Formats: sequence, structure tokens, C-alpha cells
Amino acid sequence: MRTDELVNLLATGVEPVRPSQVMRRHGAALGLGLVGAIALMASLLGVRPDLASAALQPMFWVKVGFVAALVGAALLGVLRVSRPGRRLAGVPFALAAPVVAIWALAALVLVRAGSGERGQLFFGATADSCPLLIALLSAPLFVALMWVMRDLAPTRLRLAGAAAGFLAGAMGALVYCLHCPESAAPFIAFWSLLGMLIPTALGALLGPRLLRW
Repeated sequence: MRTDELVNLLATGVEPVRPSQVMRRHGAALGLGLVGAIALMASLLGVRPDLASAALQPMFWVKVGFVAALVGAALLGVLRVSRPGRRLAGVPFALAAPVVAIWALAALVLVRAGSGERGQLFFGATADSCPLLIALLSAPLFVALMWVMRDLAPTRLRLAGAAAGFLAGAMGALVYCLHCPESAAPFIAFWSLLGMLIPTALGALLGPRLLRW
């Protein structure tokens, strides 16, 4: 059998994965991972006791909105890099916009604060635990996303791993909002974002190994 005949034989009946199928697979993975993250948060940390009153404060929703915007942008990126030949297009801008916005707000808060208040605004009371807890809550989401993404045959493995890690970290941070007592913009802009970048770095490191097909 000649090479071109073998290639044609192997390609017979092969159809591209439909976008709706990709979304359903990721949706199922995110649903399972989210259940796991919430279960971890509830069993290890618990919901903050003053959540109802905290939800009346504007900065609570600024924090939630910042993280939710990153979740949306990261999900778009994951859907793009999961399949061969898809371009990121506006994904980098969608990721950068909320980060620049929270950094600008954090800078404004620090400039207006007194010198004695800036340390508290930046470090809060949980700077030593916040990033690690976000990374911990992202673990079920990370595992589920990497498992699904491998079946979709991505070609840019390091980028795909980083994208899955960032989406897992952002969703972990969203769940962590139910427990996190911090609401200062400088804290959110650095420590919460750092927590999301831990699984991102892990995904970039493990992507070439775990997503190889």
C-alpha cells in the first residue's frame, strides 16, 4: 500500500469535533470541578459568617466582578486552545482589561490612603494564606479541565495547560469569595491574582506532559 493510500484510509470517516461538543465537554468538567471546589471550601474553610452583610458592600461585588470577568475571559481562551488551528484573537485583551482596572483602582486607593494604612490595605490579614487557598480550591477544576482538554487534542500544549490552570484558578478564586474576608482593592489586585497564577504556572509546567496525545 502506498503512503497516500494509507493516509486516505486513516482519514476516512474522521470528522472535526463540533464547537457545541467542545462546550458541552468543558461545561461538564467545570460543573464537576465546581462541585468539588465548593465541597472543599465548605469542609475546610466554611462560608464567612458575615456574608450577608458583606454582600451589601460595593467592594464585595467589585471583587466578585473582577474574578468573574477573568473566568469569562479564561473560558474563552480554553475553548480556543482546546482545538487545533484556533486563534486567541481578543482573549489577551479580555484577560488584561480587568487586571488593569483592578490595578488602577488599587493604585488610587493606596495614593489616597495614609502611610500607616497602606500596609493593611495591601497585606490585609490573610496574605500568607489567600493564594495557597485559592490554588487548593482550584485543584478539582484543574484536574477536570486537563482531563477533558487532553481528549480534544490541543497542539500548543504549554499554552493549553496554562489556560486550563488559569481558568481553574479564577473559578477557585470565585468560590473563595464566599469565605474570603478581604475586600481592599490592593489586596485583591495582588494576592487574589497570585492565587490564580499558581495553577496557571502548574498548568504551563505540566501541559506538555499531561496533554500529550
